[in-house]
Amino acid sequence: MTVKTRFAPSPTGYLHIGGARTALFAWAYARRHGGKFVLRIEDTDVERSTPEAVQAILDGMTWLGLAHDEGPYYQMQRMYRYKEVIGQMLAAGSAYHCYMSREELDALRAAQEARKEKPRYDGSWRPEPGKTLPVPPSGVQPVVRFRNPVDGVVAWDDQVKGRIEIGNAELDDFIIARADGTPTYNFCVVVDDWDMGITHVIRGDDHVNNTPRQINLLKALGAPVPLYGHLSMILGDDGTKLSKRHGAVSVMQYFEEGYLPEAVINYLARLGWSHGDAELFSREQFVQWFDLDHITPSAAQFNTEKLRWLNQQYIKAADNARLAELARPFLVRNNADPDNGPDLAAVVALVKERAATVVELADAATLFYRTLHPAPELLAQHVTPDVLPALADLAGRLEGIDWERGAISAAFKETLAAHGLKMPKLAMPVRVLVTGETQTPAIDATLALIGKEKVLARLKAAL
Repeated sequence: MTVKTRFAPSPTGYLHIGGARTALFAWAYARRHGGKFVLRIEDTDVERSTPEAVQAILDGMTWLGLAHDEGPYYQMQRMYRYKEVIGQMLAAGSAYHCYMSREELDALRAAQEARKEKPRYDGSWRPEPGKTLPVPPSGVQPVVRFRNPVDGVVAWDDQVKGRIEIGNAELDDFIIARADGTPTYNFCVVVDDWDMGITHVIRGDDHVNNTPRQINLLKALGAPVPLYGHLSMILGDDGTKLSKRHGAVSVMQYFEEGYLPEAVINYLARLGWSHGDAELFSREQFVQWFDLDHITPSAAQFNTEKLRWLNQQYIKAADNARLAELARPFLVRNNADPDNGPDLAAVVALVKERAATVVELADAATLFYRTLHPAPELLAQHVTPDVLPALADLAGRLEGIDWERGAISAAFKETLAAHGLKMPKLAMPVRVLVTGETQTPAIDATLALIGKEKVLARLKAAL
């Protein structure tokens, strides 16, 4: 058997963290077993589905590197198939027309609730041997209901939650096609999983209640039943359900905030799954290790600081040329010109140790590509009359050297010795005059990258 998994988002919003984790686990399981990963867009909610949301999902999957082997399939392009199967079910007697109006259904449910009963369809239009059905009202378009078994249980061995059993008496004859002929979610999913040969359904545990209905439908169609694994929800930093206030608007937001996709993948993998104590691992290692046995059935908690820490580790290890290209648009956003200054990859190599995101990386690199004017209060605090002679001496020594880090460092040491100063007393005013900042990487490395002409011009302007 070829393992086949699927990710089936509804394009009524963006790809969020919970959906991305589901996609990752389904993708990894298929890769781990040499199977196939299917992308399916469940766009039957016409009023809420948008092309922009579809594109955002595709962009998020591409950025994360979760390539699909089949698809994307669109449910709206498969309407002919759903109607074909519904016709077959009506002919076989596993589905039937129901003419109960919305008002009648509401009244039925209200009466059931008043009696403290579970609201459910009462089977008024369900055909039974020896039962006389009401006369269909004229001018009323019926819905189509699935003839659900009335006895026994629906049971499955959930790959995450363990054995789950639901009595058929708890399930009613649910609608599989609306009065206008459009099929419902549970029906479309079943036909799609059947037609696409899905062997493993890995999805969020908000779908647990749908599973017994879908299993009964599959059995009625004579279709194989996939293995199901339901992932627990993700909680925010504060222990409540992950939502927009936690910053979980879109996966692509993490791109915009300067996270690397491999860091986000690594972090998502650890949300409810583990391999011993491993915290940092590659995508390839994750695929090699991944299984469903080590997914915890309890809720996972999102931790922004942990994600930042992971991202920082990946930035430290990342290729400098790649980071330079990622940082470039953020530098431009800072009104800096990355083409007018030192080699950006060299700057990245200098500043990346303390950056947790590409945005922070670009912010730290900005001083190399933009003339930053020192604030008057910084000049008054650090460029004091007593340090001006040492600054003039340093400028003279710098003017006569080959411009490289070792020679710059030697010029500082000679100046400090000549004036009896400690390094901070000289380095701080140089930082302020040359960069406009009080914090930079090592001063000799910083000056080496900014360039001799700019450094000397900025120092001499203060003398």
